[in-house]
Amino acid sequence: MSKRGIHVGVALLAVGLAAASDAAAQQRGAGGGRGGFSLPPLLMETTAFPDGGIIPPQYTGRGGNTQPGFTFRNAPEGTVSYAIIFHDIDVAFGGNTDDVLHWMAWNIPASAGGIPEGSLPAGSVQGNNLRGQANYMGPGAPAGPRYHHYVWELYALNANLDIPQTATRAELIAAMAGKVVAKSAYVGRYRAEG
Repeated sequence: MSKRGIHVGVALLAVGLAAASDAAAQQRGAGGGRGGFSLPPLLMETTAFPDGGIIPPQYTGRGGNTQPGFTFRNAPEGTVSYAIIFHDIDVAFGGNTDDVLHWMAWNIPASAGGIPEGSLPAGSVQGNNLRGQANYMGPGAPAGPRYHHYVWELYALNANLDIPQTATRAELIAAMAGKVVAKSAYVGRYRAEG
């Protein structure tokens, strides 16, 4: 190969590498450095306790059993409603992987921007918890050397869900398939005193 051919080949290789580098940078920029995935920064927040913090007694089953209020921010365009699954991830029942389901709610209107303490916006559906009751069941971990971790999972959906109030967690998750546009979570810790 002539010197001119080598120079042309090196120049073309440099142009190709620069183009690939630009494309990779654009993907990182669009997805926050996560390999091109676009992950909207959906947030759920409460003033009741910090994320990862200790859940105050009034929000537990041994206290006031009051559902905390949350605000939802940064939902992607096209969000129609929200669903919440609240559960204790430190327990498994009956030799299965299911943990303690404390509360479910769905069809929470996106326009509400969150949920007020102790209630849900009009149009929301409250599902059954582990006890078969359609209400918030606050944390109830026993006293012991370690805290249980309670997770509020928030799903932003591009549609409302057409499922009955008696739907199981598995049915709720199945109904959300293909409709989830973003997800967030908030964690609280709790153990009984004494």
